[in-house]
Amino acid sequence: MRTFFVYTRIEHVSRETNPTMKNITLSADDELIEAARIRARSEHTTLNDQFRRWLEDYVQPEQRLQRYEAVMAQLRGKVRVGRKLTRDEMNER
Repeated sequence: MRTFFVYTRIEHVSRETNPTMKNITLSADDELIEAARIRARSEHTTLNDQFRRWLEDYVQPEQRLQRYEAVMAQLRGKVRVGRKLTRDEMNER
């Protein structure tokens, strides 16, 4: 298994407009990185953008939970089934 370094490059943000933005180096299996790049391309994004999104979510789990709870509070009382669901129906995905 071969690994190599991935350099995050800030292409759309210059150091003049955001001096706190830093480059980091990651290492991962080359097949994994290529598969991730293919998926990112299929989603019309880049691996760097996906990593930044993941990093934001990783350091702010409470905010994700708060957003989820806010959505659930908005839906509470608005969604009606008309009958009591069975246990299997409630757990159906």
